[in-house]
Amino acid sequence: MTSYSCPEACEKWGVFELALPGKTAGNPFTDYTVSAVFSHKCEAKTVDGFYDGEGIYRVRFMPSFTGTYRFTVSGSFSDEPVSGEFTVTKAREGNHGPVRVANRYHFAYEDGTPFYPIGTTCYVWELQTDELIEETFASLAESAFNKIRFCIFPKHYVYNLGEPRSYPYEGTPMDSSVLTTENFQQYTLHPEGNNFDLTRFNPAHFRHIENCIRRLGEMGIEADIIVMHPYDRWGFSHMTPEQDDLYWKYVIARFSAFHNVWWAFANEYDLFPDKTTADWERYAKIVCEKDPYNHLRSIHNCMPFYDHTRPWITHCSIQRQDIYKTAEYTNEWRERYGKPVVLDEIAYEGNIQHGWGNISGEEMLRRFWEGALRGGYPGHGETYLSDDDILWWSHGGKLKGESWKRFGFLLDILKETPGPGLKLSAGSGWDEVCAVPDDMLDEMTGSKNYRLYYYSFMRPSWREFFFDEDSRYQVYILDTWNMTRTDAGIHQGKFRITLPGKPYMAIQIKKVQ
Repeated sequence: MTSYSCPEACEKWGVFELALPGKTAGNPFTDYTVSAVFSHKCEAKTVDGFYDGEGIYRVRFMPSFTGTYRFTVSGSFSDEPVSGEFTVTKAREGNHGPVRVANRYHFAYEDGTPFYPIGTTCYVWELQTDELIEETFASLAESAFNKIRFCIFPKHYVYNLGEPRSYPYEGTPMDSSVLTTENFQQYTLHPEGNNFDLTRFNPAHFRHIENCIRRLGEMGIEADIIVMHPYDRWGFSHMTPEQDDLYWKYVIARFSAFHNVWWAFANEYDLFPDKTTADWERYAKIVCEKDPYNHLRSIHNCMPFYDHTRPWITHCSIQRQDIYKTAEYTNEWRERYGKPVVLDEIAYEGNIQHGWGNISGEEMLRRFWEGALRGGYPGHGETYLSDDDILWWSHGGKLKGESWKRFGFLLDILKETPGPGLKLSAGSGWDEVCAVPDDMLDEMTGSKNYRLYYYSFMRPSWREFFFDEDSRYQVYILDTWNMTRTDAGIHQGKFRITLPGKPYMAIQIKKVQ
C-alpha cells in the first residue's frame, strides 16, 4: 500500500489534507489523475486532487459533519491503493462554515449565522512583498472588512507595471523594462516575449495564495477569488480552451476545500478579447461539476451585465454603469434577477485621474448606506496617489482614506436587523430611503417592528412619523459619518424627531415589545 501522510483529526469545515507520493515521469500536471471518495453517515463526496511538485500529490476535503469519515483514493498517480479514516471534531469558535445565499436576497453561514458582506477590492495584494502583505493584513485587522476580492493571476494595468512575486506557471516573463504608461495597453492585447509552459503550474505560487486564503479565514474574512481577468501582459488571458480548463480544474482542486472561498469568475468579463459567452458557460459547468461544496459564484462586468439569471450564478457582482447612480438601482436589480446584489465596484475613494477612482470618502459611505438600505451589499475600493504608486485597490498596504473607518458602524446596525436582511420599503418617501426587514413570510409585521431611514445628502431639521395609535417605538438618531447613536426616546402615536440639519443622518425605529 502507498505510504501517505494526513492528520488523525480535522475540525468541521476545516481542511483535511492527504499528501501522497506518486509518479513523476512526463508531466505530472497532465499525465496522471488523483481523486478520493470521502464518506460519512450523513454525506459522501468525490473530490479531485492535484500535483504539488517534488513527487507529492495532494487531496483536500472540507467535512460538513462531526464524527468518523472514511476515504478511498484512486487514480493513475500510483499503482497502489490508499484508504483510511479520520475524526472530525466540532468547528472552532468563529468558523461558521461556508457562506450561502439565504432568503433569496441575502447571505448566511452554513450554521445559520447571518452574513452581511462589507467587502473591499485589492486585486493583487497577495503578490506583493512580504512586508507589504503584512501591512495589508494589519489594515484588514483594523477594519470591518469581512470579504476581499483579489486575483490569482498578476495584473498589468496603470499603476501595476511591476512584476509579481511569482508566476502561476513555470517559465519566464517578457522584459518589463520596455513598459511605459503610454505603451502598456499594446502589451495587453499582444503579449510577446513570454516563455511560460501553460501545462506546468508553479506550485509555490498557488501555495502562497492558499496560505493567504487560510489566514483570511482565520480572521473571519471571505476570499472572493477572481479566477480570470483581462489586464494581462503574460498571455494568461489568451490561453486556449484546453489550457483554460486545465487551470480551472487545478484551482478548484487546490482552493475549494477552504470554507471562506467564493468564485468570482472574472473581473470585467466583457473586456476579454478572446472569450465568448460559450467559454464562460463552459467554465461554469466545470465549477458546478468539480466543486463539491457549492461555493458562491459570480461574474463581474465592466459595461454590459452578464445574464445574472443564469442558474449557476448565485449572486450579482456589479460594477456601476452610471457616473452618479449605482446604489440607487439596487432594489431594481434585486427584482430583475431575484438574487443577492453585491455592488463590488461602486467607484473608488481616491484622487487619481480616472473617474472611477476619485470619489470622496463621504460619497463612498453614502453609497454604502444607500445600497445597504435598498437590500444590497456595497463594496469598497481605494485609489489614493502616493509617491511609491502603492494603491490599496491593487497592492493593499495601508488604508489612506476615511470611509473604511466608518463601515463597522454600518455593520453593527445591519446586525441588528430582525430577520435575514433589509429591503426598500414601499413606504419610502421621495427624499429618503426607508428599509424594513426582508421577511417574505410576514412583511407587514416586520415593517411594523423595525424601520431604518436614511437621508443621504439631504439635511432635514426634523421628521414626523405616525404608524398607529397604540404601539410604542424606541427611536435612535444615527450620525453615519461621526458614528454616533443618540437615544431619542420612546414615542407613541404621531411624533416628531428633531435632527441636526446636516447630511448623512439616519433614524432607527424599533417597536417596543
